[in-house]
Amino acid sequence: MSETISHMATSSPPPSDDSFSYLETLNPPQREAVETLDGPVLVLAGAGTGKTRVLTARLAHLLNTGRAYPSQILAVTFTNKAAQEMKERVAALMGGQSVEGWWLGTFHSLAARMLRKHAGLVGLSSNFTILDPDDQVRLLKQIMEAEKLDTKKWAPKAMMGVIERWKDRALTPEQIKDADAGELADGKLPGLYRVYQARLRAVNACDFGDLLLHMITILKDPANASVLEDYHRRFRYILVDEYQDTNVAQYMWLRLLARGANNICCVGDDDQSIYGWRGAEIGNILKFEQDFPGAKIIRLEQNYRSTENILKAAHAVIAHNQGRLGKELWSEAGAGEKLTVRGLWDGEAEARWVGEEIEQLQRKKYELSQIAVLVRAGFQTREFEERFIQLGIPYRVIGGPRFYERMEIRDALAYLRVTVQPADDLALERIINTPKRGIGGATVQTLYAYGRAHGINLHDSIMDLTQTDELRPKVKTTLMKLLDDFAHWRSLAGQMNHAELAAQILEESGYMQMWKEDKTPEAPGRLENLKELVSGMAEYESLEAFLEHIALVMDNQNDTGTDTVSVMTLHGAKGLEFDAVFLPGWEEGLFPSQRSMDENGTKGLEEERRLAYVGITRARKKAYVSFAGNRRMYGNWISAIPSRFVDELPPEHVEIQSDSGLYRGRSTHWDSSGVQPKTRTVRPVDTHAFTRGQRVFHNKFGYGEIINIDGNKLDIAFEQGGTKRVMSSFVEKA
Repeated sequence: MSETISHMATSSPPPSDDSFSYLETLNPPQREAVETLDGPVLVLAGAGTGKTRVLTARLAHLLNTGRAYPSQILAVTFTNKAAQEMKERVAALMGGQSVEGWWLGTFHSLAARMLRKHAGLVGLSSNFTILDPDDQVRLLKQIMEAEKLDTKKWAPKAMMGVIERWKDRALTPEQIKDADAGELADGKLPGLYRVYQARLRAVNACDFGDLLLHMITILKDPANASVLEDYHRRFRYILVDEYQDTNVAQYMWLRLLARGANNICCVGDDDQSIYGWRGAEIGNILKFEQDFPGAKIIRLEQNYRSTENILKAAHAVIAHNQGRLGKELWSEAGAGEKLTVRGLWDGEAEARWVGEEIEQLQRKKYELSQIAVLVRAGFQTREFEERFIQLGIPYRVIGGPRFYERMEIRDALAYLRVTVQPADDLALERIINTPKRGIGGATVQTLYAYGRAHGINLHDSIMDLTQTDELRPKVKTTLMKLLDDFAHWRSLAGQMNHAELAAQILEESGYMQMWKEDKTPEAPGRLENLKELVSGMAEYESLEAFLEHIALVMDNQNDTGTDTVSVMTLHGAKGLEFDAVFLPGWEEGLFPSQRSMDENGTKGLEEERRLAYVGITRARKKAYVSFAGNRRMYGNWISAIPSRFVDELPPEHVEIQSDSGLYRGRSTHWDSSGVQPKTRTVRPVDTHAFTRGQRVFHNKFGYGEIINIDGNKLDIAFEQGGTKRVMSSFVEKA
C-alpha cells in the first residue's frame, strides 16, 4: 500500500501553486493544524474559530499532497448535514475535482457500512433492518410483558434508556451482571437485555447502539484479526469532528481503527462538551495525550464570531471549571457592547422585558432571524411564547415534533420496511391492521406465540398458520392477501423507480384512501405529508438507501420561510450563532440545574457551566443574561437567587441592571439603584440581623414571622401566603 501511495505522489504532476491557495486564507494556528498531517493531532477549536475551515482544508491538503486517495481517509462527523457540507467544501477547494469513494459520515452511518460487510460474524445477514427508537421500545415492551413484568411500574422507554447507556459504554449482555442493574425491572433488566439482543438477531435487526457495538465486537475478536488488519491497511488517515461529544463506544471504535497508521486528527472543544446526559464522555478529549503518546496539541483561539466583551465574559465563567485543557478566545472585532445582566421580579416580567428588548433591536435594524432566546429547560418557553403572541413577534420553537416522527409517516415507512425486509416484525405488526382489516390483537398474539415456539419471525408465522385451520377463514384470507401484496411490491422493486413504487404501495394498500375518507381536520395535512414523503425519496438511489437515511438521521429542518425569533434550549443551540442572544432563567436550581448537580456532583456542575459558555458564545454582537427573583415552577411559586454563573461574570465586561431592591448580594452586592454593583467581593449575609419570632416584610408575600433560620435562608410564616423559605436579602424588619 505504501508503494502505491509513493508512486501516486511522485508520478502525478505536481500540484500548481494555485492548488494550495486555501492555505493563504488561514491564520498561523489554523495553518499548522492543516499542515501537521502525520501522527496524532488534537485541534482544540474554540467557539467561532473556523473549525470547519480547518477540517475541510486538512482533507483537501491530504489529497493535494498525494498523501492518500479519498478511499484511504476516514472522516467522522456527528451529523449527515455536516458530512455533506464538508464534502461540498472539499470539492470546491479541489477545484471541482471528484472526491467520491471516501469514507465520510456519522459514526452510525460508517459503522453500518462496515457491518453490512461483516454482518455474518455477529449472526446477522447483510440486509439487516435498523430499528428506530419507537420500535426498540415496542420490542422491549413485548419482552417485558412475556416476562410478566409491570410495564407501568417499569416503563419500557426508561428501561430502554438504561440498555442504550450500556451500549454507549460498549457493554454486551455477557458483560452485564444482575447486580449492575440493582432493582431495575425487579432485578431482571440484564436478562431482558440478553433476550432483547437475541430477539433482534432472530428478526435480522439492529438498533443504533448495535451498529458500533457489533463492530467493536468484531474488531476486538482475535479470530477476526484479518478484518482489523484490512481496515488498518485501508485507512491511512482518520479525522474526527466534535471529539468532545464522543461516548465510550465511539472512542473504542476509533482507537481500534487508529492503531494502524496512527495518523488520527481529532477536532473538538472541551469547553463545549454538553451531552453527558446522552453518554458523551469529556474524558475522551482530556486524556488524548495519554491515549496517543507524542500527540501534538494545537489551539485555535482567534474567534471570528463575537466581540471582545462577549468573549471575555464567556471566558471568565468557563475558567472556573477544573476539567479543561485551557485556552482563551480573542477577537479583532473590537470591544463591542457589554453583556447586559438584568434582574427582574418574576418570570412574567422577564418575558415582558425580553419582548421589549427585541422590539428595540428591531428598531435598530436587527433581523428577527438573527435573534434567539436560549433556555435551560423546556417549560421556560411558555411565557415567552405568550408574550411574543401578544406583541405580534413572529417566532418558532426549535425542537418540536419532527417530520419522520409523525404517525402517518411512521406508518408509511413501516410498509416500505416490510417490502424491503420481510423479517421486520415490528414494522409488520404496526401496519398489519392499518387500515383496518379485521385482524385483532388476539390474532397477532397467536402469531407471535407460534413464532416464539418455533423460533421464526412474524412473516413466516403467517405463512405457516394460513396453511392450517388455526385461524378463522376470513382472517386467513386477509393475511394471505396482505402477504401476496408485499410479495408483488417486492417483485416490482427492480422494475420501477423506488419513489413510484412507494406511491403504488401506499395506494394499493388502501392507506392513502383511508386518509382521503377521514373527516378529521388533520386528514388533509396527513395526505400532504405522505405526498411530500414520496417526492423526497427521489434524491436517493434506492428504497434501501432512503430507509437507512431515515433510520440514521431522523433530522428535519423546521423552516417557516419567514423572519422569526428562534426559541430553543441551550443544548439545541450548539453550533448555531445569532447577532443577539437572550439567556433567561439564570437562577440557582434552574441554571445550573439542581437535578444535574444532585445526580453528578461537580461533574454535573461543570457541564452546566459549559452550557453557560455555549450560550454566551452563540452571540455575535449582543448578549443578555436575565434572572427572576420569583418563579412559578411546577405550579408553585419559589423565591429564586441569581445563578452562581451571574457572579462569575467579570464586572468590566458587563452592564448590570435590576429592579430596585430586587437583589443585594450573594457574592454580588447591589447598590440602592440596582444599576451597577458597588463591589464584586464575597460579602456574607448578616444573619444575626434576624431572630426567630421576628416580624418581617417581603415585597411579594407581605408580612410574616420568622420561624427558623438556616444560614442566609429564612423560613417565614406569612399572614397571607403560608410558610415560605426565602433569602434574608429579600426581607426587611417590619
